[in-house]
Amino acid sequence: MLHVRSIWNGAISFGLVSIPIKLVNATESHSISFRQIHLEDGGRIRYRKFCELEDREVTSGEIGKAYEDGDGSLIPVTDEDLAALPLPTARTIEIVAFVPADRIDPLQMDTAYYLSANGVPATKPYILLREALKRSRKVAIAKFALRGRERLGMLRVVDDVIAMHGLLWPDEIRGTDEVAPDAGVTVRDQELDLADALMDTLGEVDLADLHDDYREAVEELIAAKASGEQAPAAPAGEKAGGKVLDLMAALEKSVRAAKESRGEEPDGATGGKAGERTGGKAGEAGGTAEVTPLPARRSARTAPKAVGGKKSTSTAKKAAAKKAATKKTTAKQSSGTTARTATKSTAQGSTKGAAKKTAAKKNTATAKKATPRKRASA
Repeated sequence: MLHVRSIWNGAISFGLVSIPIKLVNATESHSISFRQIHLEDGGRIRYRKFCELEDREVTSGEIGKAYEDGDGSLIPVTDEDLAALPLPTARTIEIVAFVPADRIDPLQMDTAYYLSANGVPATKPYILLREALKRSRKVAIAKFALRGRERLGMLRVVDDVIAMHGLLWPDEIRGTDEVAPDAGVTVRDQELDLADALMDTLGEVDLADLHDDYREAVEELIAAKASGEQAPAAPAGEKAGGKVLDLMAALEKSVRAAKESRGEEPDGATGGKAGERTGGKAGEAGGTAEVTPLPARRSARTAPKAVGGKKSTSTAKKAAAKKAATKKTTAKQSSGTTARTATKSTAQGSTKGAAKKTAAKKNTATAKKATPRKRASA
């Protein structure tokens, strides 16, 4: 902490107790920054500050602040003007209340800081406030001024240090009315069950194990280009399947994929539930999802085979006059491979009904032929 540069010096006002502190950043950015260059020759692009009236470059010491009015006129404001404002928070973090931590909306949280005790005399009151916050299990709401504006802050204990989160003012949080989804969409219990199963399968994670894959990829790219090597190729992604409006199938596939990524064996419970839900509307979710056929759904679709066979038999009984008409009617009323199989079975006499019918036809034909012979002999 001693090697971290403070960005603000002041004091915490805790009733009549004043605690001198230093404000330091609690976070740091590891993002990779780029410079602008001239594409033609690779030269650096730089910005220079010019005075519009004198048309010359000016130094930082010659630059001040001004407020631009509605008519375009500029009203100069100096650092002395701001320092003389009648605000108690100019150099003080003024605690105004203590509230439970769950009263703070995470949307309000802004930049985080560490508060360091400034000097030996500040140590005891600093520890007093820290221990009071620990025992009460509350956070302190405070007001402070930083970088030309008054801000709202929340003080809480992190390990053995008092941390302060900058908070947005309540009127700086936008409403959700314009971004909320259509309230007319209904989510079924089965879909919620699958969402719960997916959440349970994904489980928990230690945030310390997560890292910035994008930053690592950019670093590898820069290292390759600096050494004259070929840039690493992007990994080949999985081939996308069919796109259909089936939220249930997408959830089921997500559960299976999550289990496989964790080295678990996908159980058959998901497929069983899918078989029970095949009667529902597959496209009522309204979103585009990547799905694959499920075994349970294939068995549900092949179930009508027996019905198709009955239709073929009944059609054959009704169309006893012509054998070709029987084949045509059977092909129309049956669907897919089941219909062709049923027609072929009917033509070959594989079913009992077709066999009986064929035998009946043969007996009739024999009787007709035998009758004229008897008359002739008579």
